Amino acid sequence: RSAAGPRHALHTLRYRLEGPGGFGVGIDAGRLVDPNGRFELSVDVGSGELRPGLINAHDHLHRNHYPHLGAPPYRNAYAWGRDIHDRWAEVIERGRSIDRRDALLVGGLKNLLGGVTTVVHHDPWEPDFERGFPLRLARIRSVHSLDFEPGLEGAGVGDQGLPLCMHVAEGTTSEDAEEVRTLERLGLLNERLIAVHVVGVDPDGIEALRSAGVAIVWCPTSNDFLFGRTTPCELLHAGVDVLLGSDSLLTGAGTLLDELRAARRHGALDEKRMLGGVGSIAARRLGLPPPVLDVHAQADLVHLSRPVWEAEASDVVLVVVAGVPRLGDERFAELFERTGVAVERLEVQGTRKLVAAPLATILERVLEDWPQLGPALGLVDTKAGVP
Repeated sequence: RSAAGPRHALHTLRYRLEGPGGFGVGIDAGRLVDPNGRFELSVDVGSGELRPGLINAHDHLHRNHYPHLGAPPYRNAYAWGRDIHDRWAEVIERGRSIDRRDALLVGGLKNLLGGVTTVVHHDPWEPDFERGFPLRLARIRSVHSLDFEPGLEGAGVGDQGLPLCMHVAEGTTSEDAEEVRTLERLGLLNERLIAVHVVGVDPDGIEALRSAGVAIVWCPTSNDFLFGRTTPCELLHAGVDVLLGSDSLLTGAGTLLDELRAARRHGALDEKRMLGGVGSIAARRLGLPPPVLDVHAQADLVHLSRPVWEAEASDVVLVVVAGVPRLGDERFAELFERTGVAVERLEVQGTRKLVAAPLATILERVLEDWPQLGPALGLVDTKAGVP
């Protein structure tokens, strides 16, 4: 169940990140090692919070160049889909015309800007994920929804026991609530199901989900945009495992950090469960290695200048995936250079960042036709070719 992700940089560098209060981690060949050993480079990350990289449990990576589409509120996601394909067909067609890899990498950059090192792409697997993609992709079975993919009687078996991710009850009607019972009849309501959104569930459905051990993915800003409401507190309080997802910019507010702030304002989960939803709980339900800072763990790290509850994209100081820096403040130029990572420049909310090439070049190209992407991610300007 290991996640696909970026290959190691051309230069394997044994280095140490020195965090606040004397805390540090050693990194060698994509793994954490004893920080008390000998290293070729030591880097002071400064004040803030050094933690395992965040896990985004729901995104559609190829749809993050679109603006918000729709005229909410809607009854459910099916009504929204029909409406935008009717009224915004030209925009959707234009969005589909951009280079597929460019679209996927814009989604990857959005996640790096949110401190994410592993993401669930809730769509078919893409060959580009095997070609130096800048963050890890969790391996899942992806089913869109009951209406879009009928005939799911056999979906609960096979695929080496991978989790089954599916939009469920994404709406506010009795028909949406009925989807939980339909899944139960199909034999899909079990601990391998990760139900996304679950806005319109009723009391019987909440009990069925809880009893079956189903996990849910909560995307509060996407739900609020489409329906003016989100997953009911009764479900979030029911003892189910809750993962957090950003959704795409078609409906979501921005990065996973935006979702964490929205979840905190909502008040339904305590801090431990919210952190678990982008960390240990998400990893366990997705079949990923535990996100820890222990020796031998994957070197997937993020350093934030402010607490994760308050952080925005400009506060993401450094993102390391499989031991390789992918995004960071300009002061980490030597780390990028010595790990063999060609870099480009981004300005994020007035803070200059370095990002692995060619992400800034691709973003600049996409911004020409989709300028709303810049404000959505807090980007001010881009410049490729930083030496």
